[in-house]
Amino acid sequence: MAMKIRLARGGSKKRPFYRIVAADSRMPRDGRYVEKLGTYNPLLPKDSEERVKMNVERVQYWLGEGAQPTDRVVRFLEAAGLREKTERNNPNKGKPGKKAVERAEEKAAKLAEAAGEDAAE
Repeated sequence: MAMKIRLARGGSKKRPFYRIVAADSRMPRDGRYVEKLGTYNPLLPKDSEERVKMNVERVQYWLGEGAQPTDRVVRFLEAAGLREKTERNNPNKGKPGKKAVERAEEKAAKLAEAAGEDAAE
C-alpha cells in the first residue's frame, strides 16, 4: 500500500482548515485516511504556534514506514527541523506572460523605428 502524508481539507467555504493525515495514495483528498497526524490552519498569522501542529513521533514513524510527504507537508517538516531544506527552482514562475512579452516586443519595435528615423535625418 503506497502511503502519503498529505493535507485533507475541512472547514467551510472561504474558511479552510486542514488535517495532516497519513493516507493511502489511492484515496480521495478528503476521503478515508489511516491516521491523523496534525492540523494546519492557514488563516492564522504565520508566526502563530497554532498554525501548524504535528505529532512529530507519528510523522517520523510514517516516514520510516516509507510514506511520501506532499510538497506542502515537506515545507512543514523543514520548518519543524525533521528534514533538511531543499533548494527549490521554478524558472517558469519568473518568466513574463504572453501579454508582457508582446508589449516588450512592441516597445522594442517602436524604439528601433525611432532610432532608424533619427539616423536618417
